[in-house]
Amino acid sequence: MQALLKLSKAIDWLNAQVGKYAIWLIFAATLISAGNAVVRKVFNYSSNAWLEVQWYLFAWSFLVAAGYTLLQREHVRIDVLNSRLPKKVQVWIDILGFAFFLTPLCVVVLYLNIPMVIEKFQSGEMSANAGGLVRWPVWLALPVGFALLLLQGWSELIKRIAYLRGQGPDPMGRVGEKSAEEELAEELLRATQNKDTAPAAGGAR
Repeated sequence: MQALLKLSKAIDWLNAQVGKYAIWLIFAATLISAGNAVVRKVFNYSSNAWLEVQWYLFAWSFLVAAGYTLLQREHVRIDVLNSRLPKKVQVWIDILGFAFFLTPLCVVVLYLNIPMVIEKFQSGEMSANAGGLVRWPVWLALPVGFALLLLQGWSELIKRIAYLRGQGPDPMGRVGEKSAEEELAEELLRATQNKDTAPAAGGAR
């Protein structure tokens, strides 16, 4: 299990790095969009190539950050029902979801998409728009994004199994969210500090 937990940490690190830099793709797409708007209004000129660059950047940021979003536990969940269930039931629902829904979906997408990306790369398919770009770079975002999502799904699966075996922390809260024990410890520490400083404050008056 320890080897699997190390693998999980490596996958978490990989997707954390991807997520940290994916935001710059959105920033670049925003700058290009603003530049296109200014050029079109001021010079009455527009370029399909730059419009497609925006699309490419947005597609890449959306797809490659899917694994990071899962790492941060920010995907949409039916919390109205799920949050009312016992913690172990929630964990088991996630295990079944990762094993029997997320994994097969990602595998099927990769199986169908990789040959398509190879074919588009070999053919050098171009956009049908005048002045458009070659198509394979945007298609490449699909296998890359789904591969990262698949890896993160396996990482989350490992963490939940470790939790059920008593070999890992609670994997259900959002990353960075304090546990009840941590919040209680911080509250006790603050209460102790306030008690220690109270006499000093009274003496000063």
